[in-house]
Amino acid sequence: MARFAFTQPSSPGREFIFEITDEEKIAKARRIISGEEQNEVHVHGRIVKRRVDYNPNWSYHLDPATISFFAMAIEVCDADMTYVEEHLDEACGAFLPGCHFCPWNSKVTREVK
Repeated sequence: MARFAFTQPSSPGREFIFEITDEEKIAKARRIISGEEQNEVHVHGRIVKRRVDYNPNWSYHLDPATISFFAMAIEVCDADMTYVEEHLDEACGAFLPGCHFCPWNSKVTREVK
């Protein structure tokens, strides 16, 4: 298990902490941070509408078992982390169907120790 942060230019000064339990995905996140992986650098996961201790600034987190990385994704799962927080009651319906969250401008920036 490892924890990482991603940022979005659309939410300056804010970061979102997520947890990964799969060793291959942990290694990929580390390659993104190092700059070795430059294609699939955006984060995808399913929203869980519950606060967790490692991501205290948000009322939701990403299910660690659903984390993946992508280069391109469909528009219906793209959103800004702050917008999701402000419209969390609408998420998982017409907004972010199936609770899929794939912010197109997300980038893994650091490993959280």
